Amino acid sequence: MKRLAPVAHAAALLLAFSLAACSKQESATPAAAPAPTAATTTAPTAEVASAPPVQAANDEGKAVYNKTCALCHAAGVAGAPKPGDKADWAPRIAQGNDTLYKHAIEGFTGSKGAMPARGGGASLSDEQVKAAVDHMVAQSR
Repeated sequence: MKRLAPVAHAAALLLAFSLAACSKQESATPAAAPAPTAATTTAPTAEVASAPPVQAANDEGKAVYNKTCALCHAAGVAGAPKPGDKADWAPRIAQGNDTLYKHAIEGFTGSKGAMPARGGGASLSDEQVKAAVDHMVAQSR
């Protein structure tokens, strides 16, 4: 019986975090995009044309992460990889986005821990879950 105590405690902790994430009723909404500015009539310079493209901010992914995913990922609960931990994320990123999305949406139990479906946020859409995955991956490359 004493051998099962750590497993039972871990399961209870995972359940508590999952239920806490499920209880959140707020949905993440992206910030309003800034109004477009008037086009200029000057041609772009070679310097501007050769600049690398700027990746758009993933505001929705960040909001979903902060409201739901951070409950486990910020502290590494149940083996959740912490955003920015390149060593822990590298093998997961190597599996490809489709696998990451599938595990995040459907849930997954692996050798390092468990991922509840939709991070425990049952009301999250597939797009919101994918945006949160993209947010964490971008921090971990």
